[in-house]
Amino acid sequence: MVKWELSAAAMAILSMVLNFANCEDYPSPFNCPDMGNYTTDSTYLANLNATLSSLSSNASQYGFYSAAVGQGDDRAHAVALCRADVLPDDCRGCVQMAAVGVLQSCWYRKQGIRWFEFCTVHYSNLPIRGTPMDGIGEGLIGEDTATNPVQFRQDRTALLDLLRRQAANGSSLKVGAGSSNTVDSDVLYALVQCFPTLSAMECQECLIQASQDLPRVLNRGSEMKSSCTVRYSVDLFYNETRLRELNVSISQIPNSSSGKGNNTGSKKDDNTKKIVISIAVAISVCLMLAACGAIFLRKRIRKMLQRSSESSEEIIAVDSLQFDFGRICKATDGFAYANKLGEGGFGTVYRGKLSNGQEIAVKKLLRGAGQGDKEFKNEVVLVARLQHRNLIRLLGFSMEGKERLLVYEFAPNASLDQFLFDPIKSSQLDWQKRCKIIIGIARGLLYLHEDSRLRIIHRDLKPGNILLDGELNPKIADFGMARLFGHDETQAETRRIVGTYGYMPPEYALHGKFSVKSDVFSFGVLVLEIVSGRKTGIRNGNNVEGLLNTAWNHWREGTAENVIDPVLKTEIDYINDMLRFIHIGLLCVQESPASRPLMNSVVSMLSRSSVTLPAATQIAFHVASSSFHSARSQENDLKSKGKTDASDAGSSQNEMSATDLHPR
Repeated sequence: MVKWELSAAAMAILSMVLNFANCEDYPSPFNCPDMGNYTTDSTYLANLNATLSSLSSNASQYGFYSAAVGQGDDRAHAVALCRADVLPDDCRGCVQMAAVGVLQSCWYRKQGIRWFEFCTVHYSNLPIRGTPMDGIGEGLIGEDTATNPVQFRQDRTALLDLLRRQAANGSSLKVGAGSSNTVDSDVLYALVQCFPTLSAMECQECLIQASQDLPRVLNRGSEMKSSCTVRYSVDLFYNETRLRELNVSISQIPNSSSGKGNNTGSKKDDNTKKIVISIAVAISVCLMLAACGAIFLRKRIRKMLQRSSESSEEIIAVDSLQFDFGRICKATDGFAYANKLGEGGFGTVYRGKLSNGQEIAVKKLLRGAGQGDKEFKNEVVLVARLQHRNLIRLLGFSMEGKERLLVYEFAPNASLDQFLFDPIKSSQLDWQKRCKIIIGIARGLLYLHEDSRLRIIHRDLKPGNILLDGELNPKIADFGMARLFGHDETQAETRRIVGTYGYMPPEYALHGKFSVKSDVFSFGVLVLEIVSGRKTGIRNGNNVEGLLNTAWNHWREGTAENVIDPVLKTEIDYINDMLRFIHIGLLCVQESPASRPLMNSVVSMLSRSSVTLPAATQIAFHVASSSFHSARSQENDLKSKGKTDASDAGSSQNEMSATDLHPR
């Protein structure tokens, strides 16, 4: 049995060999979860060496490998999975190389995962059951943009949905492969695969997560999670012969314009078509005369049925979200003070625990909040439909007389500001955690701006409105200032300036103009705060020493490292990544909204280090304090006179969620 006791020099040589073996066109990313470290003379490392070296000898016929060595806390587990179309000898060679590569990439870490083009290897000090590890994944993309991105995404989604179901229904081999003709007359090929240890539901969930993270406009790409992979391309990249040997059905979705066939019998077919068309035209003319009198009546009946159907769906949706008031009261111990999490302008938030053990956060709204029952229920349904892993989830509501309650998922780690700006807790946020938080917030914003049923501008993005779950995954919360846009709307104006000073772009704070670029600006401020560990503004009497100003001056002078949080400066391997994120943050706070990137570009820049960043030009400096207070005074004057701006008539003033949820 081979033992790997590698010196630092040997590791460096191995790194070069592995990089060469993988080729530049397909790098091999890795992830090393922070679940503890081992030492070079530890029993765990000896067991890990033995486990990884034995992987290639414990293969199933479908390219799945597993091994475990040791006892108790020193027991090492490892699994490997080859892409289904890879031949056995190539699979074995890939696993042997990946087993060495993952140890080299995650040296001293007790858990590690590395993805190669043809195989994945994952080791851990805990049993690996194959369930997806949230937040752990990597993507690889091409460079060519689809000619028609919107239609291309639709074709890709249809193909991946079909293959996902095919893979989930597999037993020893959970794989789906196939192709689809696209609108550009290209053929789109895709292959999806799950670890065989996943259940059908777990496989579906993992592949859905991977599909959501694929590049939006490129005609080739892949996303690799801890226990599943998705890859697509306009070039045939998988071995159809090998897949058919394994009895994998190759699916195909034809384009509506495809199916040209040969010309045999074409004249006969043409004659038949002419006869059929002639008969159809004659019948159509007769029917048209008879139908003219009934069209108006049919339209009216259809509208009535549609309204009835929509009303029924809304009732069903509302009923499914309604909690019994007594149940919520019991869950919070009668809204006991000990369970109080926070209080704001629209109500108080309490921690609760349902009878099934589920923890919840309950907002008890102030009485007479200005909404009727129907409006309240409509907003509940709207917010509940926002489903994304980086948005706080509204579970439902409850009503009893004038009492109104909102029930949210519980975020045990409170809000980002309580971690980031706390001198003790901030040390728990290493660079990988901060990187995960930044990318998660970006993906949540992208969903609000482009992927939800309605385009939503948050307008109050700040650390206090980012909640952290038990594994420090970010959840955007507090939609109290949100505005709904139609997908054809790009910007709006208002005289009611709402939000938080320091996170507002100048065009909004001074002139009331807002768009998706307003949220991009706030996100840029957030990025700079997370990287620097500093708040956006430090008030000195009437002056504000802005983080944006400081970051910009250091950037121009070539001293941007001075912006980085001192806690992070010991992680020297990630300094370049930190500087890249500072660069992206500065791009988001450009003075001109047109110069700021959209969130789909931001997500791509954050996730793909190969993307070339444009140069940052003039950033937006802090708005003068007097100007801001002037705008706020104007808002207060309008409120006192009972005036509202016409452009705000269609806004979603979601007063249900205006309080930060701060768990104890």
